Amino acid sequence: MRPLLQPVAPSIDDPIELLQACHDKVRRFAGLTLRLRAHLAERGPDAQAQEAARSILRYFDMAAPLHHDDEDHDLFPALRTLGQPELTARICELEAQHESLGRLWQALHPWLTATAEGQTCTPPAEVDEFATAYPAHAASEEAEVYPAAAQLSTEQLRQISDAMVRRRTPA
Repeated sequence: MRPLLQPVAPSIDDPIELLQACHDKVRRFAGLTLRLRAHLAERGPDAQAQEAARSILRYFDMAAPLHHDDEDHDLFPALRTLGQPELTARICELEAQHESLGRLWQALHPWLTATAEGQTCTPPAEVDEFATAYPAHAASEEAEVYPAAAQLSTEQLRQISDAMVRRRTPA
């Protein structure tokens, strides 16, 4: 029997469950930027701060771009085939947010890199916006777009899952 506190891993056959698991990490690491800023103000770039910065960098440099590709190249095009104008309009807005989130990430990157290297660096003004915008974006996707995936065929969902696996499998 699985211990009660062990998280249940999402099924590789359910791309929406996988995407939601990514959103859980987005929320965790976006929130960590706020805690890191507070930690740095009190203790400076100590070992704990350096590790937190490395964790945030690792997630948003590697996993977040893959997640956006999962949506932009696989999920969103499949959902557009449903031919629902309101859904398509919302998808367009969310895709545009991926670009603005990317710009916010680039604003935080030098600060986090310096912190990861043990250097003192002033946090950028965008920390609060980043920590708020990324989780809000994820919540919008979950509430307004992901439910429409229930209308996709089993084959479409399998294709999305397969693409997600390929994207993460070294060549």
